[in-house]
Amino acid sequence: MEVLSVLILVISFLFFLGIGVPVAWSLGLSSMLTLMVTVQTLPAITTIAQRMGTGLDSFSLLAIPFFILAGELMNRGGIANRLIEFAKALTGRLPGGLLHVNVIAAMLMGAIAGSAVAAASSMGGILGKRMEKEGYPKELGAAVNITSSTTGLIIPPSNVLIVYSLASGGVSVAALFVAGYLPGFLVGLMLMITAAIMVKIKKLPAGEGSSIGHMLKTFWRAIPSLFLLIVVIGGIIGGVFTATEASAIAVIYSLGLSMIYRELKVKDLPSVLLKSAETTAVVMLLIATSMAMSWVMSSEEIPQNISNALLGLSDNIFVILIMINMLLLFVGIFMDMTPAVLIFTPIFLPVVTALGVDPVHFGIMMVLNLCIGLCTPPVGSILFIGVGVANTTIQKILKPMLPFYAAMVLALILIMLFPEITLWLPRVFGV
Repeated sequence: MEVLSVLILVISFLFFLGIGVPVAWSLGLSSMLTLMVTVQTLPAITTIAQRMGTGLDSFSLLAIPFFILAGELMNRGGIANRLIEFAKALTGRLPGGLLHVNVIAAMLMGAIAGSAVAAASSMGGILGKRMEKEGYPKELGAAVNITSSTTGLIIPPSNVLIVYSLASGGVSVAALFVAGYLPGFLVGLMLMITAAIMVKIKKLPAGEGSSIGHMLKTFWRAIPSLFLLIVVIGGIIGGVFTATEASAIAVIYSLGLSMIYRELKVKDLPSVLLKSAETTAVVMLLIATSMAMSWVMSSEEIPQNISNALLGLSDNIFVILIMINMLLLFVGIFMDMTPAVLIFTPIFLPVVTALGVDPVHFGIMMVLNLCIGLCTPPVGSILFIGVGVANTTIQKILKPMLPFYAAMVLALILIMLFPEITLWLPRVFGV
C-alpha cells in the first residue's frame, strides 16, 4: 500500500504539471488522490482542506505578506535608484563596471526588501538599457541580473528562510537571518569574479571612476534605505521584536521613506496593495498545499523510509550531503522554491541532523541550492522575469548563464564543505 501511495503521489503530481496545471493545484490534487487510496472520497477532500488551513495557522507566516508589501513599496518608492547609484560609486573602474553594479545593487536590494522578484525587475528595468547603451551584450546583462537577484533569498530578511523555519519545526528565524549574510556575500563575490572574467574575454568597457566625494554623496543618499537593515535585523537579534513584528515595522518605514522621496503618491497605493495581495495569495496557496502534501507523505511514512534508505547507503556526511544536493538541484529545476522547502525539509533534515549537521547550516545550504533552480528552465520564475525585463528569449540567454550557474554551484560546494561560513556569525551574535 505504501508503494502504491508513493507511485500515485509522484505520477499524479508529474501528470498535472505536465498538462500545465499550476504547481499549487498540482500539489493539492496529487495529495488528495494519494489519500483517497486509503480513505473515502469525502473524508479525503475534507482532510486535505483541513491540513491546508492548519498549515497556514502560524504566527510566523504573517511576516511573509508584510515583507512582500515592504518590497513592493521599496521597488516603487525610489529606493532601488539610490542603491544602484551607491553600488556604482563602490565599483569604481572595475572591469565590467555595470555588471558589478547589478550584483552589488541586487545584494543591497535583497538585504532590504528580501525579494528576488523585486531585485530582478527593478535592476533589470533600470540597468538593462544602460548596459546596452554602453556596449554590453543584452543576454550577458540579463544573466548577471537573474543570478544576482537570488542573493536576496539568502541575505535577510528572507521569506524563504521563514518558510524553512516553519518546515523544520522551529529553527530560530534570527539564527537563519544572521547565518545568511556571509553565504549571500560569497555568492555575490563568485558572480562578480565570473562577470570580471567574462568582461576580460569579451573585452567589454570598465566602470567609471568615482571620487571619494561622490562615494560619500551616494552613501549619504542611500543611508535612509540602508538604515532599515539595522532596524529590522538589529531589532530581531537584540530581542526587541520578532521577525513578524519586524516585517510590519519594515512596511511602515518603507512607506514613510517612499513618501519622503516623493516617488510614491497616495494614488499609487491601491495598485501597490493589489500587487502585494496577488503575490501573497500565490505564496500562501503554495504553502497551504505544500503543507497538505507534507502531511500525506508523513502519514504514509515516506520521509522515514527515504531517511532510512539514505542512511543505509552511507554514514559519511559528505557523501550524504552530495547526494541530497544533487537531488535538490534536480528538484529545483521542476519545482518552485517554497513547496520544495516545505516538502523536502522534513525528509532530509532528520537525515543530516542524525549525522551531526546543524539545522541552520542545512537551511542556508538548501535555500542556496534551490536558488539555482529559480534561474533554470522550465519553471524558473526569476529566469522568466529577467528574460521579460531584458526583452530577450530563454534560448538566447542560456549560454551566457552557464558560467554563472557554475559560480553558484561552486559557492554551494564551499558552503557545504565549510560550515563555519554559515555558522560563524550566529555564534558571534549568540543566536
